[in-house]
Amino acid sequence: MSITYLGGPTAVLELAGLRLLTDPTFDPPGEYPVGNRKLVKLTDRVVDPAELGRVDAVLLSHDQHVDNLDRAGREYLGKAPRAYSTPAAAERLGEPVRGLRPWESTTLGKLRLTAVPAQHGPDGTEHLVGPVTGFVLAGDGLPTVYVSGDNASLRVVEEIAGRVGDVDVAVLFAGGAHTPLIPDGEYLTLNGAGAAEAAEILRAGRVVPLHFEGWAHFTEGADALREAFEARGLADRLHLPKPGETVRL
Repeated sequence: MSITYLGGPTAVLELAGLRLLTDPTFDPPGEYPVGNRKLVKLTDRVVDPAELGRVDAVLLSHDQHVDNLDRAGREYLGKAPRAYSTPAAAERLGEPVRGLRPWESTTLGKLRLTAVPAQHGPDGTEHLVGPVTGFVLAGDGLPTVYVSGDNASLRVVEEIAGRVGDVDVAVLFAGGAHTPLIPDGEYLTLNGAGAAEAAEILRAGRVVPLHFEGWAHFTEGADALREAFEARGLADRLHLPKPGETVRL
């Protein structure tokens, strides 16, 4: 398979003859409202969505935060042939989004797509941040790929590992995102140490982090990820492409 990193949470995964796009975000830098707060985007898109070529499906972790689905991303999503997300997102967005409950599966060609749990913050904040989903991609003769979405809980990772088994490729949303919504010292996504521990729990052969740069509310970037994976002896599993680059796995 290959993964082309487009910045933020957005990437194209090519697997089993399919092209899957994660959390489409294409807006320019600036301030963007989220409820009564603002999130600040620091970097521009590296590709115009019109230049993406064929995309067979969108994997949308959630729709309620602009750093995972922005205005240009919503426009793109409306033209996609199919998309998968939380049931709440499907209700809000309508076609072509299909909502999948945790552990519900569907098929795309030879690929089995399963929605898996995600917790977007520390325990007790679910009512503040709303529902999020991750995905597991698998199939006969294919690698098992975990796409975490905005998950901050290692307990959730342990649950997924317990049901799925070893993962060939882990696409981990990281960055240690933090906003005043949650207490100091807590995160909305995995930080570097958490991502490395998640890779260890999953026995992941390869790890490609997303969503760790490009926004002001991230507390850790590429350097923290490298240091954390080196500290656990996992540096050879970590792949950190620059925006626009493709990793072939």
